[in-house]
Amino acid sequence: MPTHTMRAVRIHAHGGPEVLRYDEVPIPEPGRGEVLVRVHAVGINPPDWYLRDGLTNIPPETRPNFHLPVIPGTDVSGVVDAVAADVEGFSVGDEVFGLLRFPSFDGSAYAEYVAAPASDLAHKPAGIDHVHAAGAPMALLTAWQFLIELGHDHPSPFQASRHRPVALAADTTVLVNGAAGGVGHFAVQLAKWKDAHVIAVASGAHESFLHELGADEFVDYTKVRPEEVVHNVDLVLDAVGGRDSKRFLRTLKRGGALFPVFFGEYDDEEIAKLGVTVSGTQVRSNGAQLAELGRLLDASTVHVAIDSTFALADARAAHERAAQGHIQGKIALTVA
Repeated sequence: MPTHTMRAVRIHAHGGPEVLRYDEVPIPEPGRGEVLVRVHAVGINPPDWYLRDGLTNIPPETRPNFHLPVIPGTDVSGVVDAVAADVEGFSVGDEVFGLLRFPSFDGSAYAEYVAAPASDLAHKPAGIDHVHAAGAPMALLTAWQFLIELGHDHPSPFQASRHRPVALAADTTVLVNGAAGGVGHFAVQLAKWKDAHVIAVASGAHESFLHELGADEFVDYTKVRPEEVVHNVDLVLDAVGGRDSKRFLRTLKRGGALFPVFFGEYDDEEIAKLGVTVSGTQVRSNGAQLAELGRLLDASTVHVAIDSTFALADARAAHERAAQGHIQGKIALTVA
């Protein structure tokens, strides 16, 4: 008899990495517009630990609904196991990757199987393995939607106006803060793909890594304050964002823009006086964009850096690694 259960990591109560439990649960059934994916690898992202913590860092009015117990995770790479009757473009046996159902917290990716909206998936690039493919979706789509093409009309919960990427070219200088992390290391590569001059800000251990990815200049924030040594920048992509993000306003030239991935507090008067723009968006699942990005991954135009991998059963250890910080690229879970 075929088994109808699988292993999955679930959160039954909010807290630290110790609340992640390795449970046996039913295999989901794909609904309309969905495929069932046999998961080979899962990418770990900040929203996974925000969910684990109870979304305490998100204003209550913008928190998505979810119910415990919940299976965290959004980024998967795997093989199609079953296809709903109304789905076209995917067949059983296809290798796929995707960012599932974001910005909701219904991705349920930390599992052996996941029911995934076909519209959130793309065919996995043949040239990279499942671990590297699973490391791409959320972070690479974030960099793409901030820098290259928004690709949707959904308003951001953080601002009233629609986010507009800045045209990047050889005469554009881009500073990437948090350049060694998931979003940051992709932002460096996409800006270089557009021939921009890239200044990478990270801790000293990541200097050679970032030069290999194409960074033209490197600033070690543990030794100097970037806002004191960098000026006349066209665009800052702040992959750290939050409380300290406003300090980057003074690195910009007039007409420049600050794109914080995690919104902070900014002074409207200071922004107006400096003649700059602050704009952000919220990454959204997009299979069509991921297919486009898959071609860049396949051509090795963009590389996925993997910091470390852990077995699905060791999700706690993966979250402990994330909490240590100074991550180079992405953390992934492998599913046997």
